[in-house]
Amino acid sequence: MNNNKYPLIYWVYLVIVLITWFWYMFEHDKFHILQDHIAVMVTMVFGSFVAGSSPEGSASISYPVYTLYLGISPDVARNFAFAIQSLGMTGASVYILNKKIPLDWNYIIYVTIGGLIGLVLGTFYLIPYIQPVYAKLIFVSLWLSFGIILFLENRKKHRIILDKIVDFRNTDIANLLLFGLIGGGISSLFGTGINIFTFCFLVIYYKVNEKVATPSSIVIMTIETIAGFALHALIMKDIIQQTYDMWLSCIPIVIFFAPLGAFLVHKISRVSFTNFLYFIFLLQYIGAMFVIRPDLIKSALSIGIILFGLVFFRYISSLKRYPSEG
Repeated sequence: MNNNKYPLIYWVYLVIVLITWFWYMFEHDKFHILQDHIAVMVTMVFGSFVAGSSPEGSASISYPVYTLYLGISPDVARNFAFAIQSLGMTGASVYILNKKIPLDWNYIIYVTIGGLIGLVLGTFYLIPYIQPVYAKLIFVSLWLSFGIILFLENRKKHRIILDKIVDFRNTDIANLLLFGLIGGGISSLFGTGINIFTFCFLVIYYKVNEKVATPSSIVIMTIETIAGFALHALIMKDIIQQTYDMWLSCIPIVIFFAPLGAFLVHKISRVSFTNFLYFIFLLQYIGAMFVIRPDLIKSALSIGIILFGLVFFRYISSLKRYPSEG
């Protein structure tokens, strides 16, 4: 049997998780919690699909819905994101690796190292000082600006598109470590962020194909989210029963929909995929604005971040790393 055609390892993973989940729910009489978390489960259908099909983690969908619409506290929403992604994004990563989908391993290795350091530093020194609403506003505004620049870049007739970072140098190691460090700090706030933040840099500056950058960023976020879950569950010990009940309710959903997202993205063209990304960035921003309902100050902050992001990402895209760039 060709595992590249039939992802046997993924199916083994799925069966093990489902059997373990069913046994635990039955042994501890937990099936009743499902009816209490219908809204949470429906949200994760979309969130896990986005996590597997884009450089956005499921928390990019679930975090604003849970904190600003369902009234779930930011700490619970963040810890739930780490917990649920530790299974959903692991499923997506197992599928990606089993199908031998092209990845950039230099990007994965060095961003992950920086990201784990940033995750720890952010957990202890950043979370206490950032208000979640403002952080989320910055988050969605920045990625909208990136989507606009990516759209403009893809309109260029002779845009360079590569399958990995070529001519890899020591300066690239430093770049990836730094962006991983910043991305890890972002992930410490929301339970996601390192994937999309470093994806922006990989695509805009290193000109890497979005269909290579996306699965690579999913593998990075998988490692980050497992570390985040372990950090909060075993060291911080701040995961409450509500988080675990939400997690148990959504496990059967995410182990199907996250890999499904990875499967569909692998099948479509790069142009179709980038169009899907633009839609995700725009939908995420509109959804956040609808839920936050920003006042004048928050609206001004959002506009300011978008303008800053346009200038920043345009500058990154204008840097000439390759001699053939016009």
